[in-house]
Amino acid sequence: MTDLAFLSITEAARLIATRQLSPVELTEAYLTRIEALDHLLDSFVTLTAERARAEAKAAEATIMASGPISRMHGIPYCLKDIYETAGIRTTAMSKLLADNVPTRDSFCQEKLVAAGGVLLGKNATWEFAHGGPSWDILFPPARNPWNRAYSPAGSSSGSATAVAAGFAPATLGSDTGGSIRGPAAACGISGLKPTYGLVSRRGVIPNCFSHDHAGPLAWTSEDLAILMQIISGHDPEDPGSANVPVPDFTAALTGDVKGIVIGVPVSWLEEDDPPKPATKAGFDAALEVFRGLGCSVRPVKLPPLRQFDDAKKTIAVAELFTIHAKDLRSRPEMFGASLRYRIIAGGLVRAEEYINAMRMRTDLARAMQGVMETVDVVMLPTSEPAGKLEPVPPSSLFTRSSFTTPFNVGGNPALSVCCGFAENGMPFSLQIAGQLFDDATVLRVGDAYEKATPWRNQRPFLAVTETA
Repeated sequence: MTDLAFLSITEAARLIATRQLSPVELTEAYLTRIEALDHLLDSFVTLTAERARAEAKAAEATIMASGPISRMHGIPYCLKDIYETAGIRTTAMSKLLADNVPTRDSFCQEKLVAAGGVLLGKNATWEFAHGGPSWDILFPPARNPWNRAYSPAGSSSGSATAVAAGFAPATLGSDTGGSIRGPAAACGISGLKPTYGLVSRRGVIPNCFSHDHAGPLAWTSEDLAILMQIISGHDPEDPGSANVPVPDFTAALTGDVKGIVIGVPVSWLEEDDPPKPATKAGFDAALEVFRGLGCSVRPVKLPPLRQFDDAKKTIAVAELFTIHAKDLRSRPEMFGASLRYRIIAGGLVRAEEYINAMRMRTDLARAMQGVMETVDVVMLPTSEPAGKLEPVPPSSLFTRSSFTTPFNVGGNPALSVCCGFAENGMPFSLQIAGQLFDDATVLRVGDAYEKATPWRNQRPFLAVTETA
């Protein structure tokens, strides 16, 4: 069962297509593992076991009769609990939505259902994908499978935990300032924030209208490409959806990155927010791998990191307040303390400050696209390795800088992949960002790195005999 649970989507899809693996058998392997071990990690808030068994049985019958309809046909997956699911509770981890049962699926869920996927359930998040980690909300926070005392980061915390722990090969999260890439980095998996507008957010409970992105998390970049092929596409019901052709993401994974030009924002790493020596060493080692694959590396000059942070945070807290102001005024006690503090902060942003931040965002985005035109991808660490799972001051949202936020401001695709492990066993992570709507190149570069390095062969170990 453990061996089946650690199959990638790519491997499982191949075995299912050649009828060497049953979707029913695969689904039972995940359900068995979740039942035995998720009490240690709290990565699921709702498990849809009976639905999963029914979908797996239906998928098996169709595949036996006429073959798979997609590479996700018969493959189990889960969803961050901000993706609306018809007939299934969708809580955003908040007491405000404890009994919320949508009547319609989100756009991405519709796509996955049509592709024949098998829904295992809904994953833990920070409250409304923003406030956390919190212990005063609807469910406890998820834990990191590499070390349960450590944080899986946020806000797609349960999503990343589930993939790393072998509870599901695929999941969807959301990213407003790093909430896909941060958890992917903390848990040693792969996570993509797609280009803004490439994946519809319809039916995804909002955090910040202008910066929210929906996207996939999985064990490998190749698996992300499979998911992107399914969930990408124009949706007229999402005002931010872009009507652009969807590339063949999996065909782009040629393994050849010779000639790729990599830009490194040296001033960010040396002046704005220097990473710790071990993190910098891991990043430099990853660059050497790419040089060995035939890539060239050059410095690039982007605007100061703090400008990206200031613009995004001003916009984000103002929009957060707009979304939650009514409930904050009428029933503030229903929010966890972390999110309540941050919503209140949004109510203090003046109109002129919001508008100036939006204008600054435009200038920063243009500057980023200008730099991106000179290289194929930009690389830097995603973040420092995960720290202990413990309460953090809500004000940390405003005081700490981030290597992930600039690509939400610019809207550029950005991928997080594992690039080694610290002395304490927690993963290091590499961030690869690209030109607008060139997500395929970003995934090609990530895939080439993963196949040239041994990191995808290491998994966290969880003992059934452990107690929570």
